[in-house]
Amino acid sequence: MSITATVENDTIKLPVHVPDGTRVEIVLKTEVQAESPAGSFFDSMRELIGSVEGPEDWAAEHDHYIHGTPQRGKQ
Repeated sequence: MSITATVENDTIKLPVHVPDGTRVEIVLKTEVQAESPAGSFFDSMRELIGSVEGPEDWAAEHDHYIHGTPQRGKQ
């Protein structure tokens, strides 16, 4: 179960009753900054270029490797 609570005067205010003795885990989350770095989705994906090892003809034969279709270059 997940509960979102509020802290007021160093006290955690829960929106539901939790029985005494219940073990809980508290994870402090920071607010997401309103301004995010500029750039497109593709700009953020650039760091992944070259991170996957694969065959040299991966781009040309992706249907073969993903779906098992016959290779186009070996007809």
